[in-house]
Parts: sequence; structure tokens; C-alpha cells
Amino acid sequence: MISDMSHHNVTLLCFIVNNGLGSRVLRQARRLGISGGTVLLGHGSVNSQTLDMFSLCDTRKEIVLMIAPKPLAMQALKALVVKFKLDRRDCGIAFAVAVSRLIGKHQNPTEEKALAQLERDRPEEEKEDETMYQAIYTIVDRGRAEQVIEAASHAGAAGGTIINARGSGIHETSRLFAMEIEPEKEMVLILIEKALSQTIVDTIYAELEIEKAGNGIIFVLDVASAYGLVSSEDRLTGSSRSDAT
Repeated sequence: MISDMSHHNVTLLCFIVNNGLGSRVLRQARRLGISGGTVLLGHGSVNSQTLDMFSLCDTRKEIVLMIAPKPLAMQALKALVVKFKLDRRDCGIAFAVAVSRLIGKHQNPTEEKALAQLERDRPEEEKEDETMYQAIYTIVDRGRAEQVIEAASHAGAAGGTIINARGSGIHETSRLFAMEIEPEKEMVLILIEKALSQTIVDTIYAELEIEKAGNGIIFVLDVASAYGLVSSEDRLTGSSRSDAT
């Protein structure tokens, strides 16, 4: 029988942090009741004339992915943001995405206990957060990720995270939406205000000629909560903090 956790209202947490912090995020998450997660390697790219002068625009990043029931995930998200100061500029990014179905993951006793305690302490009614941000994923051939970042910047994006699809065996091929994800592919993640999302997607689509077969794919996910982002208004005013919950 398939183990399916969809009835638990599951949430995916994503943390983009500096190299070396991924394992610390996972350890702290376990203390909060989340059983585990996955760390991916990537690098960030931001638009900054000052950083560009010193060749510091490209920085190594770790992407931490964790899945848990929504009440537990959202509590852990807020606690980890405080712990690792992710609500401050340039300290990292954290966001949550709703998961429609989860198969193959079993709750361990620690997770069940933490969730039960949260359910007892939970208010009778909780207001659902309005989606203010979206995550834009673009998968392209290796070497074209920077073109995606550049195209997005033309439409108002401040930067993105590039994830290299490496580590599969020579006889193995993963597929996403009928497109092969092999070592020569790169995935670009851009977290942006919802109001700018369509313009950025349209710009990437046009400049990368995504309509041509084999040039890439783009998909967009709604983000429930986001921390560590610099909004378009903040970029104009020079504010050092942005969060949406």
C-alpha cells in the first residue's frame, strides 16, 4: 500500500543559505520536530555594481529542502528564520510552498509529538496568508543559467540561485515534465513579488527562446511565506529587510 501524507496538509520548506550552513539548518530543524531533509549545492547571483567590482556576485550556496505537516513546518520556518537571522538582508532566503501530495515519507515519533502539541496550542481559526511571492524555476542547458539571471534582471529581478543537476549515474536519467535532467542541465530559482512574476517569466521566455524545443522549461509556484527578500520598493529606498508572511 502506498504511504500517502496528503491528508496532513503538507508544506515544503526551502532555505537558501551560505555554504556550510545547510547541515546546521537541518540539525536545528530536527530539534524543532522535523525528521530530516535534503541539502543541494548551488550558487547565487545578485545584481550589484559594488560586488561586481570585486567579483563577489557569484557565491556558493546550499539549498535545504524539508517537508512536514503545515502547522509544524510553519512554526519551524519562523523559528529557523530567527535562529539564522534570515529576516536580515544578505543572510539567506527562506520560503514555504504548499504540497498537494507526499508519498514515501513516514512521520516519526518526534514529529508526531511536536505536531500534536501544536494542534493543542493552535487557535480555533487561523487566517490564511495571501500569496505575495512566487518561485520561478527555469531549467536550461548548462552555461545558460546566467542568461536566465540576466533576462530576469531586465524585468526587475534582483538575482537568483543556480542549482547544478549533477551526481546521477551514467546510465541514469531523471525526467521532469518530459525533459531530461542530466549533469549538463542547470536550474535557476528566482523568488519574486507576485506582481512582477509574469513580466519576468515573459522576458525569460522571449530572451531564452523557450518556445523552441529543447531550449528549456519554466514553471511557477505560489509561495506561502517568504523571508530574506529585498522587495522592489526596498531596492529603491535602500531598506535592509524584507519579509512576507
